[in-house]
Amino acid sequence: MKIEFRNVLLTTGLAYGGAETQLVSLATRLKKRGWDVRVVSMLPPQAFMEELTAAGIPLATLNMRRGVPDPRAIFKLVKILRQWQPAILTSFMFHANLLGRIAGRIAGVPVIISSIRNENFGGPRRDKILRYTDWMGNISTTNSRLAAESLIKRGVVPADKMQVIPNGLVLDRFYIDLKERIKLRQQLGISYNEFLWLAVGRLEEQKDYPTLLDAFRILILKNVRVQLRIAGQGPLLEVLKRQAVDSGLSDRIVFLGLRRDIPSLLNAADGFVLSSAWEGLPNVVMEAMAACKPVVATNVGGVPELVEDGVSGYIVPPHDPEALAAAMLKIMSLSEDERRAMGRAGRAHIEAKYSLDQVVDRWEKLYQDLLRNKGVSRSR
Repeated sequence: MKIEFRNVLLTTGLAYGGAETQLVSLATRLKKRGWDVRVVSMLPPQAFMEELTAAGIPLATLNMRRGVPDPRAIFKLVKILRQWQPAILTSFMFHANLLGRIAGRIAGVPVIISSIRNENFGGPRRDKILRYTDWMGNISTTNSRLAAESLIKRGVVPADKMQVIPNGLVLDRFYIDLKERIKLRQQLGISYNEFLWLAVGRLEEQKDYPTLLDAFRILILKNVRVQLRIAGQGPLLEVLKRQAVDSGLSDRIVFLGLRRDIPSLLNAADGFVLSSAWEGLPNVVMEAMAACKPVVATNVGGVPELVEDGVSGYIVPPHDPEALAAAMLKIMSLSEDERRAMGRAGRAHIEAKYSLDQVVDRWEKLYQDLLRNKGVSRSR
């Protein structure tokens, strides 16, 4: 069977999140490799429109409203798929995975792939939904080995239909520039002898910033010269600001809001901290390691696949501010040479396993294998 080799990537939304970043990175790199790539967002897109346009990638939206189920979206997506006639439909995140399976089957898309981007995506009810609709798709992917083991154990995906494809990074975005570092630290209000911790991520329950603020208060009580900057936006901003004020931390913590200069912030920072309650394979930890920063992170999702405890950073239990503070203090107590060695070890690990080209190679192999099994050949 001959069919145009077109790949539609379906996402729940387009915002500056980890899953969306990976989807856009995959789309743009596939486009450069000669694929006909198109993107559909269930929600009105809020980010990445310019990047997709610049890459020549068509973008459609179903214009759904967050939190408002709309069965008409099935028919809208079916119509788009019948018009575009893709050989492959790749969906990212829970709602897109569910919609993609249903609409993809109705539209007769030969290959349907569901990409589960987080070990926790809503609890047992959502686990059951993906379990009962698994037959509609060809395969599911996730971005960490530990997440895959959890999904299989919970019965969300059969072992023979699960593949692990990690997140990928464009490594040359992350650098060391002393002059820029000094300038940005001054702009951030950091003295030359203060240790700067950076945290990055949406201000929502998953990231468990209350635990981070509790840990930071423990550091302050030890009279160390330390500052914390948090980059991200989200519904918990005012709650977290109030916690910082009530804890007497408002002169040591600044919420930076949404930032597009994360590589520059990492260049300015001395260490990176992740306090998440759950994760998939956190992009921000990979970025910190690519920027040669020592990392303190909670033992969730694929974090242990990234951070080697005692080598590139420290891993601590989630929801444990005392353990988080102790690990942060341990890194602060190291010499600069020891911290640099941790940073170099982290960078080497990311270079070896998580460059974007390596990851896209694995996506392409998966696509080609599935198309071959379906008897679909590439038509130029």
